[in-house]
Amino acid sequence: MDERILTARHLIEFRQYLTDDEKSAATVEKYLRDAGAFLDFAGGRPVTKELVIEFKQMLIDGGHYAVGSINSILSSVRSLLCFLNRSDCTVKAIRTQRRIYCERDKELTKEEYLRLLNSAKNNRWLWLLLQTICSTGIRVSELKFFTVEAIHQGELSVSCKNKTRIILVPTKLRRLLTNYCRQEKISEGAIFRTRTGRPLDRSNIWAMMKRLCGSAGVAAAKVFPHNLRKLFARIFYRAKHDIATLADVLGHSNINTTRIYIMASCREHQSKIDRMELVVDV
Repeated sequence: MDERILTARHLIEFRQYLTDDEKSAATVEKYLRDAGAFLDFAGGRPVTKELVIEFKQMLIDGGHYAVGSINSILSSVRSLLCFLNRSDCTVKAIRTQRRIYCERDKELTKEEYLRLLNSAKNNRWLWLLLQTICSTGIRVSELKFFTVEAIHQGELSVSCKNKTRIILVPTKLRRLLTNYCRQEKISEGAIFRTRTGRPLDRSNIWAMMKRLCGSAGVAAAKVFPHNLRKLFARIFYRAKHDIATLADVLGHSNINTTRIYIMASCREHQSKIDRMELVVDV
């Protein structure tokens, strides 16, 4: 068989490589999903630069992906090709001008967050979960570090993506979680877990949050766990104006990622432009 032909065996080996490189489970699945899409597209044809360019063009012409998503897929394929010692076949990402503000229909405001909390007040577990993510800026995958022991100490040590950082628990949240654990007779271990004791799944939290949209009057497109993390980042930056510290708090290796989190909203950007008063009415 032509060694240039991509097979399922290569993806199995790629998975092991990513795992050995200590990529998170979510990252491994994402890379494998994108690599699988490329495998399906190749359809037994030898991997060449021309084939990868054709794959890139297919993603562009299909109209199903935003530019950022296409570049993310190409990044996964680039990792696969480099693993296979075929870096000569990699292609460039699509060049785009960096946005200076986030889209209005995707930005979750503090007011909308508070309405979501009000809608969740009859589900104390979910009510506390939303506040835990939004008041600390943690990832959903890091909820497992919120243990009874950590809450007693007032801080938790989070290990993620080959980094360890300390998260301080807000005093009010600490009190709420302590009371909750006492009422639910949770004496040790993770506070947020399934009935069987397993870590929470992002999709389950996503589904529970979506059910709040109607009563809260918040667009469903804005309601997902990661948007709570972004809301924390924006409010933190407005208060401190310290992007380096914020990057450390969020666990970002690249400060450019943090910049994406703190983009001003379209409304804020429009307001700044209007205050320049460079248009004169007749």
